[in-house]
Amino acid sequence: MDNRVSAGAAANAFERARFTGTASEYFGIWIVNVLLTIVTLGIYSAWAKVRRNRYFYGNTVLLGRSFEYHATGMQIFIGRLIVVAFVIVANILAVIHPLFSLVTTILILIALPWLIVRGLRFNARVTSYRNVRFDFTGSAGGAFVSVMLGSLVAVLSLGLLAPFASRWLNRYIFNNLRYGNRPFQTDPKVSALYGALVIPALMVVLGAVVLSALVAIIVVGIQASESDPLIFMVVSGMYLVVFGLIIIYGLAGLIYRAAVHNIVWSSTRIDGRHVLRSDLSRARYAWIAISNVVVTVLTLGLMRPWAAVRLARYVTEHTAIRIEGEIGEVFTQFEASGTAVGSEYMSMEGLDFGF
Repeated sequence: MDNRVSAGAAANAFERARFTGTASEYFGIWIVNVLLTIVTLGIYSAWAKVRRNRYFYGNTVLLGRSFEYHATGMQIFIGRLIVVAFVIVANILAVIHPLFSLVTTILILIALPWLIVRGLRFNARVTSYRNVRFDFTGSAGGAFVSVMLGSLVAVLSLGLLAPFASRWLNRYIFNNLRYGNRPFQTDPKVSALYGALVIPALMVVLGAVVLSALVAIIVVGIQASESDPLIFMVVSGMYLVVFGLIIIYGLAGLIYRAAVHNIVWSSTRIDGRHVLRSDLSRARYAWIAISNVVVTVLTLGLMRPWAAVRLARYVTEHTAIRIEGEIGEVFTQFEASGTAVGSEYMSMEGLDFGF
């Protein structure tokens, strides 16, 4: 093991993660995945997801060791078959009698929290680091409150209660996450989350005011005009206003997301003492995300591997951990706890429902 890493961790210094993948390497995996998915009419997409995740996990390096992804394509394929079969049956029943449509909708709402838990647990259990697997112990009731109810609260409050929803969601996920048998804990402060909302909220309000003024001018122009070319220009302007709203809301959402990511990760501990940290630049994160979309669209998807690697490298390299104690002893304890439950994970069949 790298002596520098060991000494740094022992001295309670934060050690940043690294991403070692390249766009050219991933392009080879991506293009094969795309072609085989097309040829097999989508069936290969389950195996494509496994190849993709194994590449990104395997190139995410922390303290000199990379993560591993253990799911198989068949596991993911079976999970998707179950979802597709349910959708087909639900549509057939809806055609037979409209009442069945209401029943299936209710069943979906009841089953959704369980499916969310199943997906989170599956993805945790097929992930390992230093031969120790992760686990997720959350309940369906917790998923209902934090994911479904939290999302509803955020929407109905027009975003004013979004920090509470963000707190519920992240506490539910992290506080039920385990590394071996060692728990994660996080407690992001509501005040900090509201601080993260200030800039996005100002962007949305100011953008809405400016665009509303433009809409008013356009409406006046329509009412005062009888010229077809002018009407065409006015209608085109209205489309541009709608597009502008989408851009503003999207940019505000990215800035809020990056800020929440920093707050949550920087308030997270493993086993009560090993501290995580994230220091994403909100502006840089938003720029990377938006420019990735633009470049991908302009190249008809061919630059998608470059965009994926670019974003993964930025997020990874702005994530760090501080290990309390001597790294060798700490991970020996982790590995011992992981060995005790490893056989249970290996023999447990999991289903990925694609959440």
